[in-house]
Amino acid sequence: MPVSLEQSTPVHELARLLTGPARHDGPRYAALAARVQELLGTGALPVGTRLPAERELAEALGVSRVTVASAYRTLREEGYARTRHGSGTVTELPRTPAAAWPLPLDGEDAVNLAHAAPPASPHLLPAYTRALELLPGVLATSGYHPDGLPALRQAVADRFTARGLPTDPEQVLVTAGVMDAVGLVTSALLNPGDRVLIEHPTYPSAVRMLTSLGALPVPVPVDADDPDALVAAADVAARQSAPRMAYLMPDHSNPTGASLSAAGRRRLAATLWQQGTIALVDEVAADLELDHPDRTPPPPYAAGVPDSATVTVGGLSKSVWGGLRVGWVRTDAALTARLADVYAQRQLSVGVLDQLAASFLVADLDRVLVDRRAELRANRDLLRELLAEHLPDWTVSASTGGLSLWCRLPEGLSSAALTRAALAEGVRVAEGRAFGTGAAFDDHLRLPIVRPGAELREAVPVLARVARAVHGRADRGPSSSVRAV
Repeated sequence: MPVSLEQSTPVHELARLLTGPARHDGPRYAALAARVQELLGTGALPVGTRLPAERELAEALGVSRVTVASAYRTLREEGYARTRHGSGTVTELPRTPAAAWPLPLDGEDAVNLAHAAPPASPHLLPAYTRALELLPGVLATSGYHPDGLPALRQAVADRFTARGLPTDPEQVLVTAGVMDAVGLVTSALLNPGDRVLIEHPTYPSAVRMLTSLGALPVPVPVDADDPDALVAAADVAARQSAPRMAYLMPDHSNPTGASLSAAGRRRLAATLWQQGTIALVDEVAADLELDHPDRTPPPPYAAGVPDSATVTVGGLSKSVWGGLRVGWVRTDAALTARLADVYAQRQLSVGVLDQLAASFLVADLDRVLVDRRAELRANRDLLRELLAEHLPDWTVSASTGGLSLWCRLPEGLSSAALTRAALAEGVRVAEGRAFGTGAAFDDHLRLPIVRPGAELREAVPVLARVARAVHGRADRGPSSSVRAV
């Protein structure tokens, strides 16, 4: 849980945090800077913390002032701090993620495990067949539906209501996919310099979108083994950072698969509402419970607070197909109308044929999900078996749903190095740092469960062979465990 530096003498509290172990090859100032980066990446040191004066911190740590000054300079050069006249040195995060986030590629000569994008559902073509039957009836109209096709808005509203969140069609706005919805909400409600709580790790494209708007991500750690720990951590971060917004995935979070309990989401929703923080809730994986699909799911995150406190986004990219670019926004009617005005300025309408097909799929989504869940469950179980057989020293998250497994690598194995080596052997994966801020999560790897079993059987032995080679080279190279002070 992040430590509040305001509750004790800042210099001594920061010194206590900085005396933890850190692995870094190089001089002491570099180890000190690396330790600050690590604390910022995990959320243990809040973004926006004013660092002590160089002389004060040097005395508290028992090092020279030159060491602290050099560490501060390194932090500024690498984007982890800024210094302004009269305000001292303040922590921040780099404006761009440390790791590249590869675009999805089809047809390449590699097994693609970089993206959690499943193939099309068998229910997709029948839905378009039905949509084509209705298309002649709308051809005489303009074809523009800025808010969304009425039938689709009704279907989405009905599904929210059935899940325990009463919703009218006027509270729903149709968009061209989930990330289009996220982009609409963030661009309409955020200003440059606004702080946004994010789960850490989280979806890379969301972080890139926030930073492109000039927003400042405030990471809050996610523990797949204790998902509700996010609630207390977010409470501390919200009180310290006064964020304008929080981007959350309370159901099968990407990449960890963690899900908040019913009580946890009620507490978190109430906490953020009381702090005046708008919750932007991404439900793209909310329906992908794999272990207990027949169990009554927790109510939607927004069920326990006023409609204006939460903006919920969802879509069909994971349950049906990424090529079906249909998503939605759900919030109170006044804010929905405001967002619709903003959206109309950049896009007059999502395609009518796509919306007609989506209206059938949303209305029949429970039946559609039976096949998707069975497919993902089989792939997940196979992948776990393959990892246990070929990579028994990897620690695999124990999530009950979602689209991927979040794996902790053994000490000394770099996700970035593994990613580069695996691609040379015909397996594309996304390095762990892509899912965090700064240099966090180089000791993790996300493995999607969306590819067929044959591809998983081909890829995992390659990863095992590459991991042994990369780890072996690291073991033979010079390294030392350096304490930050």
